[in-house]
Amino acid sequence: MEILSRLNSPVMYIICGSIVLFVAIVCIVFAVRAYRAGKAIGMDVAKMKRTIIASATFAVLPSVGILLGVIALSGSLGTPWPWLRLSVIGALHYETQVAEAAAEQTGLTSLSASQMTPEAFSTIALVMSTCIMWGMVLAFFHCKTYTKKLSKPAERDAGQETKEDSAAGQETAEAGPEKPTKKKKLDLSGFGDKAMTAMFIGLVSAYIGSYIGSLISGEGIFTFKGSAIPLAVAIVGAAAMALFQYLRNRFKAEWLDSFSIAGSMLCAMTAAIFLARIL
Repeated sequence: MEILSRLNSPVMYIICGSIVLFVAIVCIVFAVRAYRAGKAIGMDVAKMKRTIIASATFAVLPSVGILLGVIALSGSLGTPWPWLRLSVIGALHYETQVAEAAAEQTGLTSLSASQMTPEAFSTIALVMSTCIMWGMVLAFFHCKTYTKKLSKPAERDAGQETKEDSAAGQETAEAGPEKPTKKKKLDLSGFGDKAMTAMFIGLVSAYIGSYIGSLISGEGIFTFKGSAIPLAVAIVGAAAMALFQYLRNRFKAEWLDSFSIAGSMLCAMTAAIFLARIL
């Protein structure tokens, strides 16, 4: 456990805590500026205060999922590093999966403190940071252009279609009916959301498929218990999410969207603890 004591050393807390504090200060500065800008343009102060209180309230339970992620990773990576990753730009499903994948590539059979080495931690931390930073880099160079493309898409598309139709009609009148009209451009609106959904489904399918294959074949690094429990936990988490979605749609409770992920995680983790004890 010497490596774990190093990962939880005061130096690590100072380094990671300083970054988290800087990001927190930036958030406060932007929140204050946004509030003042709202007052400057004549927004209702009472409504803004209610929005702030509602946002803070609804952010509490979803943040429980982030806290669970910090606790889950702190047993193998120490507390400061997961705290930094999940407080600044990391995502729970990303951090855990990438950490496990990097651990396997370094020769570890599991992401645990008993097998952790300084070299393995350095590789895991580097992979976790490098793979997720490209969103910031690409946003820095291309976000302004992308935002302009998103501004008033309906009016822009309508005007473009009108011009294309007029040009096509004029060409048809001049060249006769045999000349085909100009084809409309391919509509790629919403492609990003669909691509991310497809990628996430593929990633989850790959992980579930690996556990199913190991469970059936009895080979690989996963034992029966190590394969059956993740599959059962995935089923429990999916069932909990389905229940949340049913309640949300049945009773028009849109506020459940803010709690469904954290609630599903709590149900899945409870099932994991229970199954680990009985199997």
